[in-house]
Amino acid sequence: MLIDYPLKEHSQMLKPTITVIAQSLLISPLVILQPGISHAQQPSQTDALNQARASIEQLSANQAQLSSEIKNSHRQYNQQGFQMENITLNTEVGNLAANLYLPKGIANPPVVVVTGAWTSVKEQMPAVYATALAERGYAAITFDFRGWGASSDTDDNQTAYLEDPVRKTQDIQAVIKALSNVAQVDNSRIAGLAICASAGYMLDAAVQNTQSSQNTRLGAVAVVAPWLHDEAMATAIYGGEENRNQLLALAAAEKDKSEPLVIEAASLTNENALMYNAPYYTEQSRGLLPAYDNKFNVTSWSGWLNYNAQLSASKQTIPVLMVASEAMALPQGAHQYLENATDSVNAIWLDNINQFDFYDQPEAVEKAVNAVVSHFDSAL
Repeated sequence: MLIDYPLKEHSQMLKPTITVIAQSLLISPLVILQPGISHAQQPSQTDALNQARASIEQLSANQAQLSSEIKNSHRQYNQQGFQMENITLNTEVGNLAANLYLPKGIANPPVVVVTGAWTSVKEQMPAVYATALAERGYAAITFDFRGWGASSDTDDNQTAYLEDPVRKTQDIQAVIKALSNVAQVDNSRIAGLAICASAGYMLDAAVQNTQSSQNTRLGAVAVVAPWLHDEAMATAIYGGEENRNQLLALAAAEKDKSEPLVIEAASLTNENALMYNAPYYTEQSRGLLPAYDNKFNVTSWSGWLNYNAQLSASKQTIPVLMVASEAMALPQGAHQYLENATDSVNAIWLDNINQFDFYDQPEAVEKAVNAVVSHFDSAL
């Protein structure tokens, strides 16, 4: 199925808010005495008026500059819009349901593989970023990992809804390789963009990709709101050593069952859900979409709690950009990764953007995409 999307109106997103203090424009002809200064030192009416004129001229100049910036930012958007096509990727790990976003009027565009947070499907935050990239002239591909969304494993309940970092990294690698068969894109210019938990998977895939002999290569990676835990961080996050051991024991007990225990991923009422009372995932206007599985296989705890997303830091050789904030869920992981990373890894830190706002809120997404596109423009 092919769906056409015209260019959205971005004026509201890009329009600056300019507050002008009334006193800067309305200057009384009377000399206003300033506290702490003698009468002899007070400015004259002429000085005051000259200062007012200078202020007005500066405000006009600032407004002209902002208008120019807005105009230039519009040039970054592909005025013809984009189209989205539902496709099936035939990969070495099996068939994966995917959505291909193509900017109109641009032949052979570079392509970005976009992945999202844990338990997510392609229609959630990956779609938000894929849309933004397509509007900027990049092709983008989102997909459902094996066992999730429309890529459910046939007759394999053991791997359904499994949050396994190793397995998901394999899927990313398989998608990159499969891009050699996608004729509409330039598979010599491939980038990866990962949000939240899949940041670790994408960074692992980047290292594996550069060390492999496959022809399709990642040229750059960006990660937004990266969740990059090691075992020590995970232990602290999930309640300490005792809780960790209980979760690992639960995973082990369910591992060999033909139908392992699957719990609700997000809920406002079920306190036993993976993410109880969490925003985004419980909001129908945001992440609680019909396509969202909203399930979690408890055998995931083994791979998740033992995962170390930090290991790839010292092995990165392609350009990597982190878009982060101290207000996101795990800034400690990003800082630690940067401390151990090669010179090819850089970061931009945005103020006061929380984890969930990075997923879909227009201002946060706009700032993140601006940084990501600039990174890809220079790297690909």
